[in-house]
Amino acid sequence: MEIILLEDVINLGYKGDIVNVKDGYGRNFLIPQKKAIIASPSAKKVLAENQRQQAHKLEAIKNAAVELGEKISAVGALTIAAKTSKTGKIFGAVGSIQIAEALEKAGVTVDRKLIAVKAAVKEIGSYTASAKLHKEVTVEIPFEVVSE
Repeated sequence: MEIILLEDVINLGYKGDIVNVKDGYGRNFLIPQKKAIIASPSAKKVLAENQRQQAHKLEAIKNAAVELGEKISAVGALTIAAKTSKTGKIFGAVGSIQIAEALEKAGVTVDRKLIAVKAAVKEIGSYTASAKLHKEVTVEIPFEVVSE
């Protein structure tokens, strides 16, 4: 079934994308949750007209994301202090919340929901997280976990 997404759906697409999904997923989840509509010919025409009208707004949003990405890159590697055992294992884990807080201390505000850590950080060392600021703008954030 072909649908038009009304909002970003993780691992599926972004707002305004036309995607193919299984009938059950579309009819039982996406459409009732108001996350998508059926991609009828008239809905596609409305989508095309809306995208044409919003092209300059989307360009401004993308430019803001690129600018934020440059600020994040300029910060360089972050240092995150965590409580550790004698063997270097962290009590708990370092996640997107701690990375967002470290970026905020460095003067860059990023929503923690946009930051993804590839694997659980449970030991001291150097790692990399990624921030998906826009569907075309992804920034790598290097960080180092040290003992508190």
